[in-house]
Amino acid sequence: MDFLKSAVASAIAKGSSFPCSLGERVDNGDSIWTLHNATKRDDGSECSVFTFDISANRSRLPLAKNAVRKSRTLRHPGVLKVLDTIETDTNLYIITERVTPLSWTVRRKSISEETAKWGLYAIASTLKFINEDASSVHGVVRASSVFTSQSGEWKLGGFDVLSSMNDEDAVIYTYGSLVPDSARYSPPEIVKGGWDSIKRNPLGAVDAYGLGILVFEVFNGSSSGGDQIGKTANIPPSMHQSYKRLCTANPKLRLSPGNFVEQGKRTGGFFHTPLIRLTDDIESLGLKDDAEREEFINQLDELSEDFPEDFFKMKVLPELLKSVEFGGGGPKVLGAIVKIGSKLSQDEYNSRVTPVIVRLFSNPDRALRVSLLENLSSMTDFLPQKIVNDKIFPQMTSGFTDAAPVVREQTVKAVLPVIGKLNDRTVNGDLLKFLARTANDEQPGIRTNTTICLGKIAKNLGQSSRSKVLIAAFSRALRDPFIHARNAGLLALAVTIEFFTEDDCVNKILPVICPTLLDKEKLVRDQANKTLDLYLQRVREYSSTMPDSVLPPPSSSGPTSNDTARIGTPSDKSWAGWAISSFTNRITTTTGEIQPTANGSGTAANDASRSTSIPRSSKSTLSSESDISKETLRPTSQPFGRSSSDQTVQVTDTEEQKGAEHFYDSLDDIAGNDNDKNHDQEEGLDADPFGTVPNAKPSTVGTSTHRPAPAPVPFDDGGEPDFAGWLAAKTKAKAKKPLPKGMIKNASMKGLPSRSAATAKPRRIVAPPKVIEPKPAEPQPVESQPKNDNDDVDDDWGAF
Repeated sequence: MDFLKSAVASAIAKGSSFPCSLGERVDNGDSIWTLHNATKRDDGSECSVFTFDISANRSRLPLAKNAVRKSRTLRHPGVLKVLDTIETDTNLYIITERVTPLSWTVRRKSISEETAKWGLYAIASTLKFINEDASSVHGVVRASSVFTSQSGEWKLGGFDVLSSMNDEDAVIYTYGSLVPDSARYSPPEIVKGGWDSIKRNPLGAVDAYGLGILVFEVFNGSSSGGDQIGKTANIPPSMHQSYKRLCTANPKLRLSPGNFVEQGKRTGGFFHTPLIRLTDDIESLGLKDDAEREEFINQLDELSEDFPEDFFKMKVLPELLKSVEFGGGGPKVLGAIVKIGSKLSQDEYNSRVTPVIVRLFSNPDRALRVSLLENLSSMTDFLPQKIVNDKIFPQMTSGFTDAAPVVREQTVKAVLPVIGKLNDRTVNGDLLKFLARTANDEQPGIRTNTTICLGKIAKNLGQSSRSKVLIAAFSRALRDPFIHARNAGLLALAVTIEFFTEDDCVNKILPVICPTLLDKEKLVRDQANKTLDLYLQRVREYSSTMPDSVLPPPSSSGPTSNDTARIGTPSDKSWAGWAISSFTNRITTTTGEIQPTANGSGTAANDASRSTSIPRSSKSTLSSESDISKETLRPTSQPFGRSSSDQTVQVTDTEEQKGAEHFYDSLDDIAGNDNDKNHDQEEGLDADPFGTVPNAKPSTVGTSTHRPAPAPVPFDDGGEPDFAGWLAAKTKAKAKKPLPKGMIKNASMKGLPSRSAATAKPRRIVAPPKVIEPKPAEPQPVESQPKNDNDDVDDDWGAF
């Protein structure tokens, strides 16, 4: 039968003149009305439709017509809002705002105490209006007569027998007993004397008893009437006394709804709750002065998490948005907006909150700006990416350069929640430029937070510039005088290790970490050791995967076995095998042998090491104070694969000097000849600044004619050196060489020998009488360490 009623009502509602499209049927309990969810045809808004079938329930038609009539005339915030009423020959329709029967939540016992008090306060206040202001009696106050709107507010309906006491022929007197379950919910005086007894008792007595039944049902789920009415099970203790007076059997002693509200509103009363105070103040929030607004904001902080979400979405949130945008609500109001907004759906948030948030970011109030930045993490999940990138972030950038440090600091922190909503161009362009500025901020806390921020957004940076930016920023942080900035730099390097190559780790990062190992602060030293261990572990793991050598294997046409043994190879296990092999190669190319010294205390190795300070001569002779033994020296070794008869080594002076420098540098490394060089200089030997090798030049290429290797010259007889002849030869050679243009001979240098490192070898000088001993040339300074191109870190990481 119910299905038939629903089908007929739906068929009628499909007519073109009906303003709504009926949807599913809603259980309305014991009521003469059938409730349907519906949608308005003109604007698509949601509504509810109460339908009464005349043919199926004609005896109760006077009740339905009374409800339609009273619904049109009764207006109150606590009364069900009626949009339209329609009467036809077959049906009556009451179109209202979208509502849900309260009996649903009552049966599930899902109403919190705070919400229950708030709802009962609304119904009691509405009954007070009906009884005192409208001089009427509702007559059917129960859970099935109360509905919940989309805003969560409790609305009073069920106006079937609502009657004015000024009307002698009121419906309640005649048809009150036709209400479903009338006997179960009627007060004792009505059960005994009928509905006419209303005239003999206080006007609000009937509704007060119904309010007592509603209180019991709200806290206990349902009521069977009779003996249950007046019991205090599950009812808050603060309401016991007033609740019992509502349910008393004597109507003259019964507490009216108006008095019930007044007792509850007293200080410490059961209606003195933050939610109820908020409801009373929300409508006039825009009219309050600063002190009243501050008090209202403090009430927002007292709200618990079990507040009715729908009410705050539909009622409180719009008022708060208007207050913060136009009424100077301030940061506390914004915090409440964020809290309520988190309960909204995505579409609701975009339509109600997002436009206001965008406008607030252009507000010059610093306190409001800081509050927006602090709460941004709670809003970004609802804000669309295009809104954040195109409208909100451009407004945020002014905070990076704000004069107030607190604004700059909060702006840096706000980068983290919005970084996921920014495109690559914004991140690697504008954002990095502003972060480069805050990395040099005068406030150490802002510098530290910038380093932390870069470490957390590293994965969002572009791959082409990421390592450059991070290394420059973190290296700068390690030099910061603020302890926590240095510690933040080390922590950031530890968490971003995956973004650096092994070459970056070795050449750029490890060198800047090492100084912090001896930092004055133990906090930094401990973190430096942890970070260093991470990078060393990664470098070692990568090193273990590298090949032992990248040199190509020797070919079959390569050097002979003797030559191969003489040349350093990767198989040489000696730590200086390559240098020793190079030394051997160079010695074997000379055209002479190293002879022992006259006194026998020196060795050939010592003479070889001392030769680093002897200039190169075209005619090499090695003198000794011992007896001279003439031996046939080995010929100059020829290149592999060619005979000595048709091969002449083509080596220029410059190339050989470089080779000599390399050779002797290597030799000094393995033999430690610095002391020998100093000893030679003390004895009067001329030190060669280039470190050239005596007798190491097998042939000289100056013309196209090949000169044979010079014949070996025996040692002298051990007498005094022919200093005069050597001096004359040097002077003659110098005279043949013209001076550069603009240079003149210095008269003070007359009589001094001039020597050429390429033509003569100086010997131990024993100065004859009246001969000036030549002044030894000072060696050219040699850099102790090679210049490292990576020493200077490019700090200009913000300019892209």
